[in-house]
Amino acid sequence: MLKSLKELYRYRQLLMVLVSRELKAKYRGTVLGFFWSFMNPILLVTVYSIVFGLIFQPKYADMGKSIYYSIFFFTGILPWTWFSSSILESSNVLIAHGSLIKKINFPVEILPMMVVITNMVNFALGVPVLIVAFIILGKSLSLWVFLLPVAMFVQFIFTMGLGFFISALTVHFRDIKDILVNLITLWFFVTPIIYPFSFEPIQKSNLLKLLLSLNPMTHIVESYQYIFFYGSLPHYKKMTMTLIVGLILFYLGYRLFDKLRDTFVEEV
Repeated sequence: MLKSLKELYRYRQLLMVLVSRELKAKYRGTVLGFFWSFMNPILLVTVYSIVFGLIFQPKYADMGKSIYYSIFFFTGILPWTWFSSSILESSNVLIAHGSLIKKINFPVEILPMMVVITNMVNFALGVPVLIVAFIILGKSLSLWVFLLPVAMFVQFIFTMGLGFFISALTVHFRDIKDILVNLITLWFFVTPIIYPFSFEPIQKSNLLKLLLSLNPMTHIVESYQYIFFYGSLPHYKKMTMTLIVGLILFYLGYRLFDKLRDTFVEEV
């Protein structure tokens, strides 16, 4: 596997070209163009601030002012959007780029990597908007924000491993795309994004606590919440375990992808 990854490093320029092309294609034909990468999160945090800060005003013990809920939610939805978009797009990436797969010596694993990195760039472009929202709403940021690359690395490894699995299997089982849409929706609600992990009903239910604790995205999203919203050190033991799970998933996902690569041309 290490040999294959070293070979893949040779194609880093091609990967960057594909990522750049995907980003440009996303906003092709629009008036604002690439500026929408910033406008989308700005509009998103504005809507959340109005709906959750002024209308519904949900209250949690560790949330502080009700207006802060909008940036709490935005802190969780940014990495979740990176994750969910990457997984859903990975399920179709090999089929959509069938013409590339049929070319001799084309490194097929670049395609799911392109999807994950493209969505990671969109996530990174949303982070400055999140920071500005903190400043505007009067909530301070801590120095723990410098741990952001660590949280991003853990999420990248986990998402990439699952992306290899999904992209390889969907070529043979097209129904996976439809199943994923519903599975991702369910996964969203068992990840502490619209509520904190400290939410009282969760703490009172051992089953719910176990379910959320076994969800790797719980610890990934929580790491962003601790870094940004709570301004404290993430649970390093949980993050370490999540990284280990991600590395195992990355290894198994890549092995499966590599084993099935010879069948892709026939199926697409």
